[in-house]
Order: sequence, then structure tokens, then C-alpha cells
Amino acid sequence: RAQIMPKPIALVAALVAALVAALVAALVPRRAHGFYLPGVAPQDYERDDLVYIKVNKLTSTVTQLPYEYYSLPYCKPDKVKHAAENLGEVLRGDRIENSLYSLEMRFDDQCKVQCKEIMTEEDAKLWKSRIEDEYRVMMILDNLPVGITRYIEDEKGVRKKYERGFPVGFVSENGQAYVNNHIRFTILYHKDPETDLSRIVGFECEPFSVKHTYRTWNPDKPLLQTCDPREKIYVSDSQPPQPVGKGEEIIFTYDTLFKESEIRWASRWDTYLLMADDEIHWFSIINSMMIVLFLSVMTALIMLRTLHRDITVYNQLETAEETQEESGWKLIHGDVFRVPFAYDWLSVFAGTGVQLICMTMVTMFFAVLGFLSPANRGGLMTAMVMLYVIMSFTNGYVSAFLFRMFKGQAWKMNAMKAAFMYPGVFFCVGSVLNVFIWGQKSSGAIPFGTFFVLMFLWFGISVPLTFMGSYMGFKREPLEEPVRTNKIPRQIPPQPWYMNDIVAILVGGILPFGAVFIELFFILTSIWLQQFYYIFGFLALVMIILVITCAEITIVMCYFQICSEDYRWWWRSFLTSGASAFYMFAYGVVYYKTRLVVTHKVTTMIYFGYMTILSFGYFILTGTVGFLSCLAFIRAIYGSVKID
Repeated sequence: RAQIMPKPIALVAALVAALVAALVAALVPRRAHGFYLPGVAPQDYERDDLVYIKVNKLTSTVTQLPYEYYSLPYCKPDKVKHAAENLGEVLRGDRIENSLYSLEMRFDDQCKVQCKEIMTEEDAKLWKSRIEDEYRVMMILDNLPVGITRYIEDEKGVRKKYERGFPVGFVSENGQAYVNNHIRFTILYHKDPETDLSRIVGFECEPFSVKHTYRTWNPDKPLLQTCDPREKIYVSDSQPPQPVGKGEEIIFTYDTLFKESEIRWASRWDTYLLMADDEIHWFSIINSMMIVLFLSVMTALIMLRTLHRDITVYNQLETAEETQEESGWKLIHGDVFRVPFAYDWLSVFAGTGVQLICMTMVTMFFAVLGFLSPANRGGLMTAMVMLYVIMSFTNGYVSAFLFRMFKGQAWKMNAMKAAFMYPGVFFCVGSVLNVFIWGQKSSGAIPFGTFFVLMFLWFGISVPLTFMGSYMGFKREPLEEPVRTNKIPRQIPPQPWYMNDIVAILVGGILPFGAVFIELFFILTSIWLQQFYYIFGFLALVMIILVITCAEITIVMCYFQICSEDYRWWWRSFLTSGASAFYMFAYGVVYYKTRLVVTHKVTTMIYFGYMTILSFGYFILTGTVGFLSCLAFIRAIYGSVKID
């Protein structure tokens, strides 16, 4: 008997098993009371140590276009220094730079003046534009992002959470824009009673807009009337705000307050990653499990009862007359392995799908173990890019293996298609979007140096690995077909309306989408509404459920198809589970209409451009799962009957 599954599929199964093992270990304690990222060491500070706040980007959920902090006329140091950034940070638009914000450890300091600026007409227009677009300032202290404190009340009591960044300003009811020019920083620290050393465990802020006044301006030591610690005059919301307008004088100030905290360094990210709606995620898991249970029962009935009965009956038939009187899936045994239309592209899609599956599984494995925490800025995106490049070998191997199974000969051209199909789509869409983002002078545009690195990863590593895998896959002996294929194709009988290709494909895509749509909402929210997503345990469970759902729904639909004596199952098996990408994109349209407030055409282009890429990748991934499952199913059942 020929083997049913090629080695790359077995590799995927092994990865799934390893992921489940790590997932169980991560989910046994339902809630962790500490957080530790392997490889990151805490920083100890002595009293009065000088600590500097770094500034990051300006972000907006309205425009989705990040900008550098100093794109606005904030006070800047004499020499702006850029911090070293990894690939993921650059792709996210992060631009980390030094600033004039400094503080002495455990020393409260108020009314510190940075500088005084006079707004020009151009500055006023820029301030107003950024404020109306609801831009927020991102800062970093000891690898912690700044956040505004918010409190949520539920059945677990009152809990604190952080809202990332702080607004550039606000607009009054009469349309006047005001700048938040005074920031009150609250630094939470945990002190070691033995060594008196401290670790920063929280970085909070409270923005104010205040029209500062003074008697005489001394640049070296300015004294303000609106903020003077000697007179115990501090900034508050009751003071007149700082308006935006040509000729307006704006003074930037800040306070630093230190508070001792019981939070330990290992748990300092808990407040940032607080999951207030974990019940929804559990509901998502239960909902998905019900779908899997339903499909598993149907698949079991088909495999254990119907198929078992069919195989028993077919193997007991003795005469040709009895065989001719039978109908069903055995009658198409001479056509079921007939080479499909566009078999080269089918092999390319399947190879790319295996590459995406391997990348996703390995990424989730490390994420569940805690290596891709938000504390490691850009780590998740960097890992995905690098793993996609490394897994190019599996793409070439699987695509060439299937290509030879289809009796293909031009393996080099097939390898070229495998190496350029999905990255090519990504490159074309991404390049067009990058031009528009660059035209907006946004930091989200990919710099030339990073673009060169991506091209090197593609052409210098990914393409050679794909060709190496293709060479090895094509050299391997193809799978032996359990039955011979007739030279003349069998006529396909008329099919009922519900077995029409479009109807069957659309129906088959509903259940895989139903297994993931709740988690998809939180993923889209983390991408487009600037929120942390670190519930990879739930996501990994949903991913496993998705794989099982795609496999089972495709097997069920494929069985109905071959029972109707329709042997054109190759592409339909891919499209059946891949059709869930259509519902994913449609859900993205609904999310855009209901959850986002978009005022720029470029933002609309960015959203639907990236949703197209994500949906296409999801289509390839889910379609590959369905296709490989159906291939194994077809080989198993036709290898179990006696064919003369």
C-alpha cells in the first residue's frame, strides 16, 4: 500500500502536537500572576539616578498614519538620536528618539519647563490637524509605554488598566483646538528593602492644557505664575487651556511624581495586558468547539457507518453486472485521480499554504511560551517575517512533490511560481500603499534601507530555499495512485442545485469562519485600534479548531460530491474551506463601517489593501488544509476497495 501523507504534512502534524503540549502547559494555571519575558533582564536604579524618557511615534485610529514625534513642533534636544530598532518596529512605524524629558529616580519634581515656542501659521494648522485627527503621543520609559489610567468595574471588582499614550490635544464644542502642553508623569517603582534599589513597574501620565503666564522670561531659570511649587501653585483643569492659533505663545512643562508600588517587576505588564472580556473569549472557544463536535459527528458517521458499509458492499460484488448496477463513489475510481485543470497553480497554492501553516504554528508556539510579548516591541512581526522566509523550503518541497504527482516536468518554473506568488502579491499591494503613505510623510512608510533588507530576505534567502526544497521534492518518488486512471473521462451526470460549485463552496466556507469570527474581532481591534493583543493561548486553541473544522467540512463536502459521481474534487476541496476568506473579507467591510471612524481616502486604501492581503493569505492557508485533508481521505477510501 502506498503511503498516504507526504512528510511535510506529517511535519505540520508534529508542529500541531508540540503547540498543543505548550498550550496545555500555558493554560493549566488559568491566570498567571506574573509575567516574565525570557531574555529580558530588569534594570535596577539607585536613588537620584538620572532616567530619560524616550519619545516614540504619534498614532491615530482615525487616519492609521503614524508620524514621528518631532513632526510636531515639540521641544527637541540639540541633537536628536534615533534608538536602534528591529525589523518589526520599523514596519510598524516606530521611531524611537531621545527627548528633553528627564527625571531623577524617586525625586518628585514639578513645573519643569522645557521650552517656549511661538506658533507660526503653519504650526497652528499642523497642530489643529493632528488634534482633530485624534493623534496620541507614545512614549517609553524603561521599556514601558506611557498610559493614561482608567478603571473598569465588573463582577471581579474595580480594576485598573492603561489607555496607551495621551492625546495631543482636544477640540472644544465651539471648534477651538487646544494643546496638551503640560504632562504629569507618575512613575510606579518597587523598592528592594535590603539593597534600597528600585525597579520601574509603571509609567502613567495625565495630560493638561494650560495657558502659562510669567512675569519675565529667563531661559535659564524660568519662573511661571501658573505653575510654581514655591507658592504651591500647580497645574489643574480649572486653569485656562492653551489655544491653537497664529502667534500664540506655548510653553511646554511637565511634572514627575514617584509612587512606591507592591507590583513586582515580573508582573508590571499585567495592567497593560488586562483582559476585561475573557468571558467572550471562552464563549468563542465553546462556540468553536460546538462546531467541531457537530462536524466530527458527521465525519464519524460517514467514515464509520456509510463508508464502512460501502466498502464492504463493493468488496463483496462478484460479477460485472452487479458492479454496473451499483452507483456512488466507486464508479468514478477511474477518474478520481485524473489530473486537474491548472494543476501547476494548485500545487503552488498548496505549497504556499503549508509554508503559511508552518509559520503560523511556530510563531504561536513561541508566543504561547512568552517570547513574543509586547514587552519585546516588534518581536511578533519580526518573528513572522523571518519564519516565513525560513519556511520557504517547505513551500518548494510540497509544491514540487505535488507537481510531480500531477505528472508535471518543468519543476524550475513551478518553483519560480511558488517563490513569487504570495510574496509578489504582497509586494505589489504593499508598494502601492507605501507610495501613498510616503506621500503623507508618515513614519509608516518603509525606509529605503528596510526595503533593501526585505528584498534581500526575499531574493537572497527565500527564493534559494524555495528552489532547494523544489529540487528535493521533485527528486522524491511520487505517491503511487491506489487505482488506475482511465484514458477517456467519464461523463458527469447532472447535479442537483445544492451540489452546484458556487453553492457548495459558499456553504462549506461558513463553518470555518464561524469558528474564528469572534477572535477575528479582537485581532482587528488590536491592529486598527492600537490595543495590545496577548491572548495567544486562546488564539492557538482557535487556530487548532480552525484546522480541524476546515479538514472535516471539506471531507464531508467531498464525500457528497463523489457520491454524486462528480470527480472534479481537486480545486473544489481547496475552494470549499478557502471560501471562509470571502466571509472574512466581508466581515472586514462590516468592521470598517461599524467600528472605525475614517476621514481620509488614504486610510481607506490602507485598510482594504491590508485586508486583501490578510484575506488572501487566510484563503491559501485554509484552502490548503482542506485540500490536503481531502487528498488523504480520497487516497484512503479508494485504497480500501478491490478494483479489477
